[in-house]
Amino acid sequence: MQHSAANSPHAASRRRVAFVLLPGFSLLAHASALEPLQMANQLSGQMLYHTVTLSMDSEPVRSGAQLSVLAQHALDNPLGPLDLLLVCAPTPLPYALPAKLNEWLRGHLGRGVMLGGLAGGSEVLARCGLLEGYRATLPWQRFDAFAQAYPQVTLSQQLFEIDRDRLSCAGGTAAMDMMLTLIGQHHGARLAEQVSEQFVCDRIRLADERQHVPLRSRLGHAPQSLVDAVTLMEANIEEPLSTLELAEHLGISRRQLERLFKKYLQAVPSRYYLDLRLQEARKQLRESDRAVGDIAFATGFSSGAHFSTAYRHHFGMTPREERLG
Repeated sequence: MQHSAANSPHAASRRRVAFVLLPGFSLLAHASALEPLQMANQLSGQMLYHTVTLSMDSEPVRSGAQLSVLAQHALDNPLGPLDLLLVCAPTPLPYALPAKLNEWLRGHLGRGVMLGGLAGGSEVLARCGLLEGYRATLPWQRFDAFAQAYPQVTLSQQLFEIDRDRLSCAGGTAAMDMMLTLIGQHHGARLAEQVSEQFVCDRIRLADERQHVPLRSRLGHAPQSLVDAVTLMEANIEEPLSTLELAEHLGISRRQLERLFKKYLQAVPSRYYLDLRLQEARKQLRESDRAVGDIAFATGFSSGAHFSTAYRHHFGMTPREERLG
């Protein structure tokens, strides 16, 4: 979910952005955050973003891909004021954080600096107590452990979060969507779209889009029959099966199936199935030019009116309003 950004939109002033690289960081996440800023400079013909790369010391930082990056400065070098500070770290974090890093990060509080985490960088901020009272996200593999370790943080399963003066993302290419969203807030949607086009992105994914979590990971230790039921649902979006038909396919009773859904998913099968279909409809509305009526039928709705009503109740807007953005 996207909240208000700290900076006013379309401001033309140069913003200074620092990337702190910790050993094992993701090259993909780092590049996905850095390259859009450089491209925004190039397309605008202005130095909209001045970027700098930092490390704990003056030594090269080895990434998770075993390639080393030579940072421009060490943490203790004087940098001057920053607008945005992004921590790039692996997930999970396999080491304790140096006290110097904790002190240095906390030293930016109250200075108007937005703090962010890329991939494991979110966990770095949480360990330093810098995400308490904020919404934040990180790679899905760490959801459960993070929620237990940092109950003061409102954990999100979205691709990225921009909550006041804190940013976080799932890592990988989600970092690009987050930075494109920031560029749009700072300098307008058109520049963000132009940057996106340069990287051959079909579209800029929004902050309210969830990370794709593999089915078995989503369901944890749920019985195989529940996994099979959800698999059947996902394979039959256009022609939905009834709860009774699902149970018959699985060789269990309808009541047994309903109990499984209630215990592990806190929903009745029909409601969970409807959510799957509506999520697929939303994806098609955002990513394709198919007619709304065609999408309705492709996701198992018997009429456009039924589809529109269900969509509005679920997402708070009609399919046509969704498409208009």
